[in-house]
This record gives sequence, structure tokens and C-alpha cells, in this order.
Amino acid sequence: MSAIRLLVLGAVRQHGRAHGYQVRNDLEYWGAHEWSNAKPGSIYHALKQMAKQGLLLAHEIAPSTAGGPPRVEYEITELGTEEYLTLLREYLTAYDQRPDVLTAALGFMVDLGRAEVLGLLEKRVRSIEEWRRSVTEYYTPEEGPGQLGHIGEIMNFWVHSADSGAEWTRGLIERVRGGAYTFAGEGEPFRGILADGQENPFGTGRPGEAGGAPDRETH
Repeated sequence: MSAIRLLVLGAVRQHGRAHGYQVRNDLEYWGAHEWSNAKPGSIYHALKQMAKQGLLLAHEIAPSTAGGPPRVEYEITELGTEEYLTLLREYLTAYDQRPDVLTAALGFMVDLGRAEVLGLLEKRVRSIEEWRRSVTEYYTPEEGPGQLGHIGEIMNFWVHSADSGAEWTRGLIERVRGGAYTFAGEGEPFRGILADGQENPFGTGRPGEAGGAPDRETH
């Protein structure tokens, strides 16, 4: 699993139309460059690839101020929306040792209805419990990691991570069931996005700055 497709599709969808730097800026605002593979090069590559795959529609809107190729804005297509919702549902339920897929899905969960999200989260708990049962068929936490030598610490870490993940998910279920957040069909959900040109306090640089996208951005 990779979080980058869901993150990029979701970021474009929230804007309606967005150029590459807007997508990058939003994801850095979420801290995604710290907890996922959503680095600048990966974001621009994903935009181009998903445009080729028909998940995004590319619009050339203006020539570059530096005389390079035109700036491109991306818009999610019907096929892209289907892919986005499929990934969102999958990532809310599937248990994965890496936190990026769940973290990405949490950022967009309000695009689904409250009842569906509750069902997906409950399914996630069942997935964790099933995974834990499969591991403990040959590793018993109560006997301690020493039963497998120091390698047992890996299993110990996984089992403890599963237990804490299930506990956290049950807490989220209770919060959502208790009325937390605004989900699809209930009104306008909170959107953690930045307006075009709005300064990002967590960004790694603006176009033309060190670490930022170059003025001759073609994405």
C-alpha cells in the first residue's frame, strides 16, 4: 500500500482544481512529508502519472513567468473519484504496519457518511484482531519475546502496536458515534487546505526559494 495516490487525489478533489504546488503545500501543511512518501518529487510524479491514467484531467492555464512550459492545474475525473473513494475505504479498514495509509485516510474520512465510517472503523478493529490471532498462533506475548531470541522483540513490537491500534480505533469509533466532526451529508465538513498563495507555516519553501518548487514549474 502507498499513501501517495490517496493523498494527491484527495488534495486535488478538495480544491476542485489545483496546481502541483497547491497540492504539495496542502500535504506539507498536514505534515505528510514527515509521515509518508509524499515528497515533492513523488507528488509531481503522481500528478503526471494519474493524469495519464485518466484519474486526473490536466488543464494548461498560463505560461510560466520564467518563460518555461505552461503551468498546469489538475481536476479529478469521475474515474479518479471512484479510485479515491475505493482507496479511502480500503485504507480505513486494512491493517498495515505502516501508519501512512491510515493517517492519509483519516484526513479524508469526512468525505464519507458517518454510518459508513463507523462500519469501516469497526471492520478495521476486526482486521487487527484477526491479524493478532494469526501472529499469536506461533508467538505468545505472555511468554515474552525471549522465546524467539532477540527477534522476538519484533513480534513483541507488532503485537503491542496492534493492541494500541485497536484501542485507539475503538476510541475514535466512540467519538464519531458521539457526534464528533461533520461528515458527508451533514453540512460542510472542515477542510484542512490552504488558499492559493496563503503562507504555509509548515512548508519547506515557496516557489523559487531554496527547497521550493522552481519558477519553471511544469506540474
